Amino acid sequence: MDAVVASAQSQPAPTPDRAAAITLTGISKWFDTADGTPLTVLQNIDLAVPAHSIFAILGASGCGKSTLLNIVSGILKPERGQVQFNGTPAKDYTAWRSISYLFQDDRLLPWRTALANVEFSLEAGSMPRTERHARARAALQLVELEGFEDAFPYQLSGGMCSRVALARSLVTEPGTLLMDEPFSRLDAQTRAQMHEEVLRIHALKHMTIVFVTHDVEEAVVLADGVAVMTPRPGQVREVVAIALERPRDPTLPDVTRYIQRLRALI
Repeated sequence: MDAVVASAQSQPAPTPDRAAAITLTGISKWFDTADGTPLTVLQNIDLAVPAHSIFAILGASGCGKSTLLNIVSGILKPERGQVQFNGTPAKDYTAWRSISYLFQDDRLLPWRTALANVEFSLEAGSMPRTERHARARAALQLVELEGFEDAFPYQLSGGMCSRVALARSLVTEPGTLLMDEPFSRLDAQTRAQMHEEVLRIHALKHMTIVFVTHDVEEAVVLADGVAVMTPRPGQVREVVAIALERPRDPTLPDVTRYIQRLRALI
């Protein structure tokens, strides 16, 4: 077997300092079609995401990547199987506010400023307004948007809107960040800049990041590990550990070899 690839069945158990933040066991999901026939989207997914890692779920469109991420987030429930966070079953997990979700589109409210959009994530609780303001400003500074607090979404570029959405996901100081192809709408240059932002913030905050992508290069540039999924019904074909230092230039031979390997698996 290729030295850079570990099969899903032989994925090593997490060591104590790299314990699994998220564990999926036997996850299956299906939906009823118009004629009542079940459509199986995911089948027997077993996966362990090491704590504090950046982990990619990679596969072709329609393989169930987003469905799997929605199950991890609690938006959807699996028909079979179990999700655990830090060893606690999802049904007993109480720290859901420690998980943030960055969606495919930025979902900014057009009538709110950048600052007010970021604050939105804090408004459900009883946090004082002055603290919400302070934390939202700090989150915008973290994504390097200081000075744009009073700008509305229509006054910002696509990349800047993505940064506001990222700040909104980070303002709650999550331990886990889920991302569903959040940069797929951006041009190549802006997407590369957002990759740098994610890596910079991860180095600062040491959170666990799980992201869905169909972009092989994005997976290799960002991730410590990549779960490659089969076409529907989605299963984990192989888990590939990306044993490269960062930053990773996609044109370098070592990086290119991982890209070629992952492309061959999809």
